[in-house]
Amino acid sequence: MDSTERRRGDGGRNEVRPGPTHLRGRAGSLDAYDPLAAQRTAFAAAPGVVSYLDGNSLGRPTADAAERLSSFTADQWGGRLIRGWDEGWFEKPLTLGDRLGTATLGAGPGQTFIGESTTVVLYKLIHAALDLRPDRTEIIADSANFPTDRYLIHGIAEERGLTVRWLDPTEVETTSSDATVTGIRPDQVADLAGDSTALVLLSHIDYRTGYIADLPAITDIAHRAGALVVWDLCHSAGALPLDLDAWDVDFAAGCTYKYLNGGPGSPAFGYVASRHIPAATQPIRGWMGVASAFEMGPSYEPHPGIRRFVSGTPAVLGMVPLESMLDLVEGVGMEAIRAKSTALTDFVIELYDELLAPLGVQLGSPRDGSVRGGHVTIHHDLCEAALPALWERGIIPDFRRPNGLRLGPSPLSTGFTEVYEGVLGIRDALLEAGASG
Repeated sequence: MDSTERRRGDGGRNEVRPGPTHLRGRAGSLDAYDPLAAQRTAFAAAPGVVSYLDGNSLGRPTADAAERLSSFTADQWGGRLIRGWDEGWFEKPLTLGDRLGTATLGAGPGQTFIGESTTVVLYKLIHAALDLRPDRTEIIADSANFPTDRYLIHGIAEERGLTVRWLDPTEVETTSSDATVTGIRPDQVADLAGDSTALVLLSHIDYRTGYIADLPAITDIAHRAGALVVWDLCHSAGALPLDLDAWDVDFAAGCTYKYLNGGPGSPAFGYVASRHIPAATQPIRGWMGVASAFEMGPSYEPHPGIRRFVSGTPAVLGMVPLESMLDLVEGVGMEAIRAKSTALTDFVIELYDELLAPLGVQLGSPRDGSVRGGHVTIHHDLCEAALPALWERGIIPDFRRPNGLRLGPSPLSTGFTEVYEGVLGIRDALLEAGASG
């Protein structure tokens, strides 16, 4: 059914609520002039899905991901069997890490590895950073960061007898009609960083608001205090250009199942600046992180390079879909991907202003695209009640309690008309939830 003919769906309340024709026309025009429009065919179809707005949680599979997995199973796993380890599998965490680093992170070779989950990789990097600052006693962290980051810092600080100095996100952008947008500002870090600071752990993009922290400025502030920084890049890797080497980043970690489309539970990556690798240690000493893994030696002698951050047998099968996505990223470049991402989220806010703000929905993300990541968060008390109707319509945002919807259109797989259909459906579902309530 065309959006201009959508009805309420409530018994007795079925008058037509047309979608604004000028907005549909604008979406079509944006699609027509989108230089990345052809990339949408590179992703697998999702029957019944009208608008997928949760690319910031789980990216779509590429169209050839299933074929690549099947081919790997038949030809490499099935055909080469154990010989595969000598024919590329053993080096895969490093070769794919280098490729990921070059394509998306601004990282030179020998500094990026593919590891386990983001939690495990962060655990390794936090310990490594703290070991490089053994005489310091404090960690600076975001009190509203993603739970994994906070839980890790709590546990590691308790284990090592350190003090955590918590930063509360503060107002970074607001207007008279929008919800207050919060994030971590450089001056907050400067106020706390000092001679006792060993480590600063922050997310580059706030998972709640989409606010982009000033990574270069905060890193510089930490370094001037003699501290190191671990950056969580889960919401920025694959969504916007990064330049970790130029920004003098110490350590960074991120997942590959959001904007890198590696699939559910695909392995995370870690970055360690080359200047730290020779002295860095990590707490999960596995057999694949030693200088000579197949000698099966009696003691742990770490590899001289980034391999020392590899622990156990890597998830070779789990890296296959990521390779497919990197083909696309390398083909178009991160600058073009960022431009499309900003245009998509600008359009989300344009639609919000016309379709959602009149319903009392609040905008919880920056209007300024230069400090907004790949998703837009909106707030309304009926968001949770509207979710079943949205899924029934084939519209899939990401709900976050207590009352938020995150709208994350993935740049290569999402078009502007799809975004229009999604926001229009959110309007209708909220109206229906209000009428039924």
